[in-house]
Amino acid sequence: MDEKPLVLVIDDDDAMRGSVAFFMASVGLDTRLFKSAEEFLLVLDDLSKERPGCLLLDVRMPGMSGLELQRHLNEMSFVLPVLMVSGHGDIPMAVAALKGGAEDFIEKPYRDQHLLDAVNLAIRKSRERLAEGSERSVVRERFQRLTRREREVLAGVLAGKQNKMIALDLDLSVKTVEVHRHTGMEKMAAGSVAELSRMILLADIPMSSS
Repeated sequence: MDEKPLVLVIDDDDAMRGSVAFFMASVGLDTRLFKSAEEFLLVLDDLSKERPGCLLLDVRMPGMSGLELQRHLNEMSFVLPVLMVSGHGDIPMAVAALKGGAEDFIEKPYRDQHLLDAVNLAIRKSRERLAEGSERSVVRERFQRLTRREREVLAGVLAGKQNKMIALDLDLSVKTVEVHRHTGMEKMAAGSVAELSRMILLADIPMSSS
């Protein structure tokens, strides 16, 4: 999470790639350059999943276009924010890119500050996604430590049931439910039902109550 952000650049224009790399280096950002979508896909699996950054993607390229690559990356659940760039932008193209999840659609020629602002915003979103992903993993690990009874009791709690109703549903004593509720909340490190609910939603954990 503390690594220097990496800006991935895919553009068939050699001068464009070099210019972006020089500019990004001047503001302390690393770049990795690709002349085609196909070249990028060859190394995609080797890219760090924990390094913040963004993808600067040209729309019109020989072979696979930027929009085609964007669709492919969406199918692969690619996590880095995508900035689409084009020297031949039109409204339908921009709409397609933004509907596909692009953070911004930037037309060439662009001002350096415009590009930098877009990149910085994308990197900030990348950091947020990484932090969220890390928290999601922690919540899931905590949930795995719960006993079956603790999960059942917490499911009842999240359903808004009182301890007496949970006890009746599970054929347990109220005291036993109170113990499972306490230990379950403690294992999840949840200080309130609202916090537990947020964790469960974030981690996308299915909870069912009798």
